[in-house]
Amino acid sequence: MNASALSHPLDRIARRLPPPRLVALPLRFCPPPIRRQAMTRALNQVFSEMLTAGDFDFLEGRSLAVEISDMDLRWVITAETQRLTTLADDEPADSSIRGRAVEFILLAARMEDPDTLFFQRRLEVSGDTTIGLTTRNLLDRLPFEELPLALRILLNRAGRFAWRVRAARNSPAETVPKD
Repeated sequence: MNASALSHPLDRIARRLPPPRLVALPLRFCPPPIRRQAMTRALNQVFSEMLTAGDFDFLEGRSLAVEISDMDLRWVITAETQRLTTLADDEPADSSIRGRAVEFILLAARMEDPDTLFFQRRLEVSGDTTIGLTTRNLLDRLPFEELPLALRILLNRAGRFAWRVRAARNSPAETVPKD
């Protein structure tokens, strides 16, 4: 990390953050049906055009688990008639994508190349890799510029902070980009 980045107030916050498992406590204590309903609603809103176009048809009758390892969070997602549904967290999944929260944030913010994350094993696909890779390719095709401006700004800021957290925790990292 460069010397100027060390003096940034966000770097001090990143170094003092509690472990991800503690940060996730409020979400883990949220009743599972409410957590599933919120995730289902968010997924269907973000991917509404892709669902209508049939891009998620490959997931009908199959399931994908998204596991955020350092937060001990897991969602199992399937598709039913042009709609994504979140199943119980402990449901078995045909495929899973697993990684730390920082990596998922950087992926969502489009600040880290998906291939880099997978090749460096910061995100791992297991089970039916066709499901995992098809999902990854769909997310890569998501028209980022069509997301609501507020969401793009939030993702950008979260991604920049995620870089700082990764650097503060001495993960395999690049330098923190300039603001």
